[in-house]
Amino acid sequence: MSIPCEVKNDLRQATRIVSWVLSAACLLVFLFADPAATAQQLSGEQILREAPARIERYRMGDGEIVLLDREGKPIRDAVVHVQQKRHAFLFGCNIFLWGRIEDPQLQEAYLERFAALLNYATLPFYWPTYEPVRGNPGHDYAERVARWCQDRGIVTKGHPLAWNYADPRWLPEDPEEIFRLQLARIDDCVRRFRGLIDRWDVVNEATHFDREEFLKRAPRMTRMWQKIGQVEFTRACFIKARQASENAVLIINDYRTDPAYERLIEQLVDESGRRLYDVIGIQSHMHGGVWPTERIWEVCERFARFGVPLHFTETTIVSGPRTRPGQPWKTTPEGEEHQAREVERFYTVLFSHPAVEAITWWDFSDLRAWQGAPAGLVRADMSPKPAYDVLLGLVKGKWWTDIQVSTAEDGRARFRGFFGDYRVVVRLPDGTKLEREFALLKGKDNQWVIRLE
Repeated sequence: MSIPCEVKNDLRQATRIVSWVLSAACLLVFLFADPAATAQQLSGEQILREAPARIERYRMGDGEIVLLDREGKPIRDAVVHVQQKRHAFLFGCNIFLWGRIEDPQLQEAYLERFAALLNYATLPFYWPTYEPVRGNPGHDYAERVARWCQDRGIVTKGHPLAWNYADPRWLPEDPEEIFRLQLARIDDCVRRFRGLIDRWDVVNEATHFDREEFLKRAPRMTRMWQKIGQVEFTRACFIKARQASENAVLIINDYRTDPAYERLIEQLVDESGRRLYDVIGIQSHMHGGVWPTERIWEVCERFARFGVPLHFTETTIVSGPRTRPGQPWKTTPEGEEHQAREVERFYTVLFSHPAVEAITWWDFSDLRAWQGAPAGLVRADMSPKPAYDVLLGLVKGKWWTDIQVSTAEDGRARFRGFFGDYRVVVRLPDGTKLEREFALLKGKDNQWVIRLE
């Protein structure tokens, strides 16, 4: 697909104009905002102290079950068991070792512990390994993984559709042909998996796509990106993904959390100024130390201004000190206790921020983890670390709803629960048992009427 020079120039000019307008608008908002609110700086202690109240406010809602007999009259004194099945909030991890652990017992343990804790999985779509031979992409493997997740109520995401970390070996030299192939790949993947994988990291790490290591490692992809233009290429990828699926959730993802990322996001709009992305993805690999509470909060506040959900897409907290090059990086008892404490703090802050809707851990197990780090929630033998137990206690314990209530004279039973999917089991005074499934949704009236047939 060839773009004429005059069209490229128009695109670049339009991009500059849109960027200037958005920057000016942000400046006006800053200048005329409430000075007291703008200047407010929360301490880490205050952020953590107020987290439970924010979680109550932003992650929970009131539900009401109305129980009626066949004539429409209320039934009193029925026992209603309200059981949460899944969070609306996405607690996830990459699932890169699905089907790739040689030991069947370890593979089974990996999958069992994954499904017991998480409701969100990131599947690998790295072009060099996804399509090692031209015209032979790994669609079959991806579908098997996604079907396994679907059967267990685990939402899936593909990562990434476009990134210049490495060139597929068969990639041609011509930048225009590479660009055409890249857009065709996006269309193929998004269109093929509609209804099965509907969340996509469309472009990965676009803020610094031309850094020296990428020029060496992926010279053809990087030269193509340079030729098309940083923002122009990124915009084209999002436009193509949207054309392939109107209902897909499209994510821009980056490791940077500075103004460079903000400037890129500001320019990801179409000709009418409408944003091309649905979610802002934020990487938080913390191999060298965990972010202070104030920084976690500041990053959330910085990107919440765009008015879309924030996903923490790649979160790493290690469980052992870094070793010298060439030596194995091992988990330690002290490191595991530290990891558990920091996991609880990090997740609590993010779960309490109203803009955050997903957290994805990276990697689930120490086995073949990125950088060889002890980054897993479970060890290489799939035994759970304290961090796994802490997170399970939050996600399926402290932040989970499983209660019994009774219907009053008006046939109503009220409760407050975390947003998500529910099973409601009703036992009538005569011993009859009824089961229904509902969703407790933010912003809805959440009244569920059960009428005897």
